[in-house]
Amino acid sequence: MARHRRLHLGAFMRPVGIHTAWWRYPGGSPDANFDFAHLARFARTLEAAKFDAFFMADHLAVLNMPVEALKRSATVTSFDPATLLPALAVVTERIGLIATASTTYDQPFHIARRFASLDHLSGGRAGWNVVTTSNPDAARNFGLEHHPEHADRYDRAHEFVSVVKGLWDSFADDAFLRDVESGIFFDPEKMHVLDHQGPHLSVRGPLNVARPVQGWPVIVQAGASEAGRQLAAETAEVIFGAAGSIEDGRRFADDVRGRMARVNRDPDHLKILPACFVVVGDTEAEARDKRALLDGLVHEASAIAALSIALGVDASAFDPDGPLPEIPETNQSKTGRERAIALARGEGLNVRQLAQRLGGYAGLAMVGTPRTIADQMQAWLEAGACDGFNVMVSDVPQGLDDFALKVVPELQRRGLFRTEYEGTTLREHLGLPRPENRFFAGAR
Repeated sequence: MARHRRLHLGAFMRPVGIHTAWWRYPGGSPDANFDFAHLARFARTLEAAKFDAFFMADHLAVLNMPVEALKRSATVTSFDPATLLPALAVVTERIGLIATASTTYDQPFHIARRFASLDHLSGGRAGWNVVTTSNPDAARNFGLEHHPEHADRYDRAHEFVSVVKGLWDSFADDAFLRDVESGIFFDPEKMHVLDHQGPHLSVRGPLNVARPVQGWPVIVQAGASEAGRQLAAETAEVIFGAAGSIEDGRRFADDVRGRMARVNRDPDHLKILPACFVVVGDTEAEARDKRALLDGLVHEASAIAALSIALGVDASAFDPDGPLPEIPETNQSKTGRERAIALARGEGLNVRQLAQRLGGYAGLAMVGTPRTIADQMQAWLEAGACDGFNVMVSDVPQGLDDFALKVVPELQRRGLFRTEYEGTTLREHLGLPRPENRFFAGAR
């Protein structure tokens, strides 16, 4: 049986598409990721479809790939999400607004202030996607010669998230009196100075922003490595997973929720939304043709670059017609490496075939009609493999419109997705409780 009767849907906007060739698709908007009018239109379309959230992934360096591939990548330029999402908050009313921010190349005070401000500006719709940053080229943009080791990044992340939550709890909810007659603006007894001193971070506080509308913005995480799962079990409220099958999804969900119970967190206070690439057609054949056309627009240079990024090693010297060789551990994403190796081994793909798959998008994909896509989503939900999906559309604007205007109504017809927002905050959309202030428990 399903853990939850209805699906939750996020939209993965990177800031627009995940597929390498989305910007080349006929009739598309190749400038969409750096054009606010397009992005505002997409956010409003998603809100009209009652999506839980608009999620913007972020990068702190251009992708670490050869220039022959880089020149074909639409992700080389995009808005800073800390600038874009407040602007989207003004042109929307209900949809959640989630952005990536790094625990490796930022400071807790910056993150706490940024997301607390977004939560207030949006009326309680902010979410923070916690990442440790996998691209080693980011280090040199922040005065470092070497990317910190994977284990060190996650050690810092544990401490970092705890500090940010402590800063969000700097003031009781009722600390700000604004008493004009007495001249007292806030009650100092309801302000907490964090004064954190830890192995990685030293932060005095308090935060100079009132406690967020949601208590804390929703904590989101991706990644499926051992370290990533443990961090998620201890801190995440939403996981953007990467399971490729219902069986994998159930194992992942059971593992992370089991870890949550062992650290005294309620497993029901977590929503797991696997990343899902969707291609919608009026017929199965039309959907397959769309996917084939999109994949065919991926250049060979982009395919090899995508494989190199996933593996953390230069794949250009591999025999393209041979099997994938043994790949050593690297300091980049463990999840990406393991996923690529599993795909090659599981389907018997040679290097060329694997590169072509990764060059477009190689994860979970649902390619079909609104009915068959809804069938698959329902099967995942009812098997307990997820609580919904982080949807990645094939192209914009048509692919986004196809999902919002064709698949969503089919899900609604089945009672699997809301027809109206029941609340106003992202936590209410997701069915997550508002956290109590750790320093002012019970205070209002």
